[in-house]
Amino acid sequence: MKADLTTTYLWTAMLLLAACSPASEERLPEQPTTPEVSGPPTPLFDPDSAYAFVERQVAFGPRVPGSEAHQACGDWLVATLKGYGATVIEQQGTVKAFNGQQLPVRNIIASWKPEAEDRLLLFAHWDTRPFADKDLDRKNEPIDGANDGGSGVGVWLEVARHLAEAPPALGIDLIFFDVEDYGQPSGAMGVDQASSDTWCLGSQYWTRNLHVPGYTARYGILLDMVGARDARFYQEAISMRYAPHVVRKVWRTAEALGHGDRFIPEVKLFVGTDDHDVVNRRLRIPSIDIIEYHEGTNGFHPSWHTHDDSMDVIDRTTLQAVGRTVMEVIWKER
Repeated sequence: MKADLTTTYLWTAMLLLAACSPASEERLPEQPTTPEVSGPPTPLFDPDSAYAFVERQVAFGPRVPGSEAHQACGDWLVATLKGYGATVIEQQGTVKAFNGQQLPVRNIIASWKPEAEDRLLLFAHWDTRPFADKDLDRKNEPIDGANDGGSGVGVWLEVARHLAEAPPALGIDLIFFDVEDYGQPSGAMGVDQASSDTWCLGSQYWTRNLHVPGYTARYGILLDMVGARDARFYQEAISMRYAPHVVRKVWRTAEALGHGDRFIPEVKLFVGTDDHDVVNRRLRIPSIDIIEYHEGTNGFHPSWHTHDDSMDVIDRTTLQAVGRTVMEVIWKER
């Protein structure tokens, strides 16, 4: 997970003002809220299983693109998803990093009911930061990425575990994007367009090389940094601009399930360098980002892009709040 939030609040205010203007060209049309209907019961989300999925990823070592750990973890992800009844496509190619290095990209795309036209898009990134640029020590060494990368993948794998046995009504596409976290470290450039385009290279690659020609989905949900202890999830500004109906659906569901203390219905952050922004802007699929806002830092969790982003950060109660909420949303769609 990406760029600094030094200018978060100024950008958020500007973005929300633009989103309220009827002349805004970037805002997607407001989508109707799907009526709440009864359906088959939502499977039980197991936080211990989700935790084990995060732990397994971390055990491979830092999943830096091109490394042995990255290859091994990717192989395990593919085998696991196939074991859960998914049709899996491995989208492989080459992308250029901010420093000119050519990197292998491996997007892992798992589909259930691939023949269905009405689909939901679920996604997270599975690579990890190649350096700890926010740490005071060992800044040039890669990080574990337990929360930043590992937590979102862990939650989605627990969801995937139920998709073959108790499938929801809609077709599902679960994409683990690669080379998300290889972006240019913040510095003199700040978070401008030139530096922001160096992030999310896997999702950028996918939007230019869709696994299904003309691919679209009803909406998308991105999970990023959703595993830290006592995490709170405020509404994110890009998500509110492109997919406010999806944000409201998810936050209402969380409150109904008793997780209103975790999902706070206030906009408090703007994350313009994340995979949901790429999907929104390039494919016009209304997509949201569920991501922690940490009040102590006025931004991301203190472990972000440091060596503290280890299993010590991950909390089963947080995984449960996020996983149970998204599962309820997915299984109640009609």
